[in-house]
Amino acid sequence: MKLTFLGHSAIAVRDGAREVVIDPFLTGNPTAAVAPEALSPTVIVITHAHADHVGDALAIADRCGATIVSSVEIVNHLQKGRSSGAAGTASSQEGGEAVFVGANVGGRVRLPVGSLRFTPAWHSSGFADGSYGGMPMGVVLEMGGKRVYHAGDTGLFGDMALIGRHGLDVALVPIGGHYTMDPEEAVEAVRLLRPKHVVPIHYGTFELIAQDPAVFRDAVAALGDEAGGARVRVLAPGEALEF
Repeated sequence: MKLTFLGHSAIAVRDGAREVVIDPFLTGNPTAAVAPEALSPTVIVITHAHADHVGDALAIADRCGATIVSSVEIVNHLQKGRSSGAAGTASSQEGGEAVFVGANVGGRVRLPVGSLRFTPAWHSSGFADGSYGGMPMGVVLEMGGKRVYHAGDTGLFGDMALIGRHGLDVALVPIGGHYTMDPEEAVEAVRLLRPKHVVPIHYGTFELIAQDPAVFRDAVAALGDEAGGARVRVLAPGEALEF
């Protein structure tokens, strides 16, 4: 399994020929590691409706025929926008149109690449035009025999202990502060989640969320067994973690 940090909160998880991309904010992202045209995922997951998470999802999916999985509200909004022409169409794209799967917090969503469960996230979720984006969510992706938790944009909450109870190979947690957890709160999140590996996300993209990830890394290392021996891997955009 290979997890590549694409910048901000965007990641790609690959298991052989299968790839899942989460929150592909690339166009307009000053830290983006790749252009949208470089990605051809099987599945795209969107955690919530803010532009720095929806990003290029529809354009990528329409180009390669990927399945977009998100809240029912986000899926409906993207489909409505496409039909009205506001979000573009797939008529001139190769690979076919996007496939949409609307879901919510709770049961397992089975996919060609494996499965996922959406989790709660304490945040907000709305489109730039004021449309409601449903509940903000995190996601636990099960793929290739591994479990990856992308927390989405969230503050700290105690039920993270339940998310980590069955074991996590990788947890991606925001550390930028202001809109999400800051490094101090993210350390507490790791204590609850107890993953094998931790990758900090949602920091450094803009001045308002500037953070030093080394501070977070060192604080988690100091927890030792309190966090199950979790190891922080600070990835620059474009860098990958194999696990």
